[in-house]
Amino acid sequence: MKFGVVVFPGSNCDQDAVDALTLMGQPVVKLWHKDHDLQGCDFILLPGGFAHGDYLRTGAIARFSPIMNEVIAHANRGGYLMGICNGFQVLAEARLVPGVLLRNLSQKYTCKNIYLKPQSSSVLVSAGLDKEQPLKIPIAHGDGRYYADADTLKQLNDNDQVIFRYCDETGAITDAANPNGSLENIAGVANERKNVFGMMPHPERAADPLLGNTDGRLILEQLVTSVLA
Repeated sequence: MKFGVVVFPGSNCDQDAVDALTLMGQPVVKLWHKDHDLQGCDFILLPGGFAHGDYLRTGAIARFSPIMNEVIAHANRGGYLMGICNGFQVLAEARLVPGVLLRNLSQKYTCKNIYLKPQSSSVLVSAGLDKEQPLKIPIAHGDGRYYADADTLKQLNDNDQVIFRYCDETGAITDAANPNGSLENIAGVANERKNVFGMMPHPERAADPLLGNTDGRLILEQLVTSVLA
């Protein structure tokens, strides 16, 4: 399994993603946004940051970067694709996952540790995680409020496409634990085919013991284990 991390102008978590995957012994390369070649990668990751300065809308310009033609084709063939934070916003702009990411209700950029509760039992990134164990994961975003219409929300829930929800340290999914106003505390979703998934929190920033938190590694290890199974 070979991972490719796409780098847009303004990406700032690409090296974090590379380092986290390397720690787990996975081969990984960086893919420049103007490239047209995925270099034989089996799994593509769109990292966090501020692609193209977040001008127009977050992810709106990055969605039209040349490499996205190959990324979209890869996903349409059933290839695995994940977006984290800004990468999630790019996925939403490209209509590769349902819903949109709006400005935080606080109208402020938020950078802190929050807690997540794994939800989906059928999406590989969360399927094998303990559904009762809250995970402490960093967030860093100003436009992380997940929104979708009522029909889309129903489909997401009926089809087990919600992969994480914001919760408190006890695992309770409450309004107080919601850092940005996302509908139903949604922190991550998958597409209907369940080969594309996006999440706002940063598991790659909580994967190295030197950082004092390895809850994010549980998510990445689950992902790698499931893909290789």
